[in-house]
Amino acid sequence: MPQFSLIEDYSLDIILLTHCHLDHLGALPVIAERNPNAHILTSLPSKLLAPRMLYNSHAVMKRQRDELGIKEYPLYTSSQIDALEKRLSPMPFDKPRIFDDKGESLEITFYQAGHVAGASGCSLTYKHRKIFFTGDVLFEKQRVISGANFPEQPCDTLVMETTRGNTELTPNYSREDEIERLRTTIVHTLEHEGSVLIPVFALGRMQELLTFFHEWNKANKLPKVPIFCSGLGISLVDTFDEISRKTGLIHFRRKILHELGVKPFRKRLKAGETPDEKAIYLVSSGMMTENTPSYTTAAALLGNHHNTVCFVGYCDPDTPGGKLLASQQNDNFLFEALDYNCPIRAHIEQFDLSGHANREELLSFAQKLDPRAVVLTHGDPEARDWFFDELIAYSPKTKIINPPPGIAIDV
Repeated sequence: MPQFSLIEDYSLDIILLTHCHLDHLGALPVIAERNPNAHILTSLPSKLLAPRMLYNSHAVMKRQRDELGIKEYPLYTSSQIDALEKRLSPMPFDKPRIFDDKGESLEITFYQAGHVAGASGCSLTYKHRKIFFTGDVLFEKQRVISGANFPEQPCDTLVMETTRGNTELTPNYSREDEIERLRTTIVHTLEHEGSVLIPVFALGRMQELLTFFHEWNKANKLPKVPIFCSGLGISLVDTFDEISRKTGLIHFRRKILHELGVKPFRKRLKAGETPDEKAIYLVSSGMMTENTPSYTTAAALLGNHHNTVCFVGYCDPDTPGGKLLASQQNDNFLFEALDYNCPIRAHIEQFDLSGHANREELLSFAQKLDPRAVVLTHGDPEARDWFFDELIAYSPKTKIINPPPGIAIDV
């Protein structure tokens, strides 16, 4: 939970939800109930996605309460989610909305941020001073959504994400090349009688991968094998279809599943079990969290050298996915939740298909806005340090703020 105690002496007038990944959305029912009169603004896609994400989180917390003995879970009730859903106010992109209170006005504008369906950057103008929040941003177009469409106008303060500040871009990197490398890896594995596991995040990444498969399938560039999907990502397909029909802001229709012949993955493979037939398993979670479909499927496939595990997103080093990526071939890998240990025989591959802009793109964006101050957020210490040093070198007169958590900052 965020440190809400730091703002408990204040009443919030407006809450901005930039997008529906749980590190941004997860505590919204709590802060919303504590501020019953606050406007809660978000994009239309996020308004449709947020309740579905929160209901799933609520169910997971109830399970974790029972399995792990976390007494404070769930952090909110389903009735709180119901109440929140009614308060979510959709903001169209690129159209300012003005809020007046006691003779003062605040202008808020949402801009498409790429990253994931509904993701937004936000501009706030108050007393002729402009603040721009990037939120999580990707400038490059993805299959399902367009890239960020941010204004490149001067602002007074830029609050900027720094996720990839510690990630050097591979020379001659191309997202399309990475997508093709993923395809050839999958094809090679299947042609050599192996199965492919792709752990994916439910929101955005699963739908993006299904779109890849659909393209390859139509072009006869993907072997005809069963594609198994499970988890929240499949449940979100209907919501993505609704967003596509209502807004045109994303490009995904449910019929893709039918045309691909996607099968629900209901049978949990046993640790060390060889599947009856070679297949593609596109399942959550993206970091192979314990007791998720990707975790149990990895326990079945990891010991066979014909198989491949393809990571297509970030893995925290402390998660099973992060630990697997840090391991070497033939190392023993322990699936603690299953009490199962096996040698790593399967091929482990990682593909750079991040939903975050690379550091050079963000640095260029900051330079174009020429802000009086930049506040660095949403990144590991090393990532924020890189941006701090680069921004200081480029513009010594700009105030660069690398804020410690929980401390109010004067900009």
